[in-house]
Amino acid sequence: MLEEIKRKIEDEVQRLHHELTVTLPMAIRKAVEHGDLRENADYKSALERQQFVQARIGHLTQRLSELSKIDVATIPYDSVSFGSRVKLREKNTAGDVEYTIAAGDYIDLDAGHISMASPIGRALIGKKVGDVVPVQLPMGTREYEILELTTLPQMLNG
Repeated sequence: MLEEIKRKIEDEVQRLHHELTVTLPMAIRKAVEHGDLRENADYKSALERQQFVQARIGHLTQRLSELSKIDVATIPYDSVSFGSRVKLREKNTAGDVEYTIAAGDYIDLDAGHISMASPIGRALIGKKVGDVVPVQLPMGTREYEILELTTLPQMLNG
């Protein structure tokens, strides 16, 4: 999982770098050719996008640095932590959900990945199978029971 996240981030950095060094300079040159830059929406838009892309590359580079510092040997074997796959039952609806706990602000709900920094992620860290975990969400407090847990060390060790 850790390598998959790193690969996705590296792929995004590569796409953004191409946009920053190839696509955006062409868009800026084209906008400049239209003349008066004070009221040129294409020029302003390209410059704003350029600033966004630079900031995003910086953010992703920092995330890669943080991910490289994760030592799998220090991750608990029996409680929720980075990389854990957790099956939960929401107490009021009896509906089950499964999440994988991801680092930083990474989130991909379609794939079932939630961030350690999210309200659910923060509430689950350190908990074990059978624990009932209250989670403060914008729509109120919900309680989840941890039904199943597979930690990153368990996944890596088979």
